[in-house]
Amino acid sequence: MEGIFRVRFSVLENRLADPSAVTPAMCEEMLLEKGGGWVCEAEGQVVGFAMVDLTNSCVWALFVDPLYEKKGIGKKLHDLMVDWSFAQGQSKLWLTTDPGTRAETFYRKAGWVETGKAKNGELRFELDRS
Repeated sequence: MEGIFRVRFSVLENRLADPSAVTPAMCEEMLLEKGGGWVCEAEGQVVGFAMVDLTNSCVWALFVDPLYEKKGIGKKLHDLMVDWSFAQGQSKLWLTTDPGTRAETFYRKAGWVETGKAKNGELRFELDRS
């Protein structure tokens, strides 16, 4: 869990305004009860991770250490997460991300469709199983 939090707090975009908003207990619940998760390791440390919440059909997290960006890690984690989610019976997934970020561009390129805005101003995207 330590590596996941190190990556989460190292990102340059989509930073948590309140670091206490995500706790180890929340991550454990996501992994053990609500969905699934994946990590990418390099040289013995976590450099990227993804988590999906199957109870709400949403991507809960997908982050890559800035030192390891643009190496295909995010795409691989994304594809594993999406493929697994659809194999578990999900027909649609959704997520939100800040507008004007590399994450927005990443999801658009991956086939996600913008469906509106969340109350906090983040863009909402959906991906249909097809």
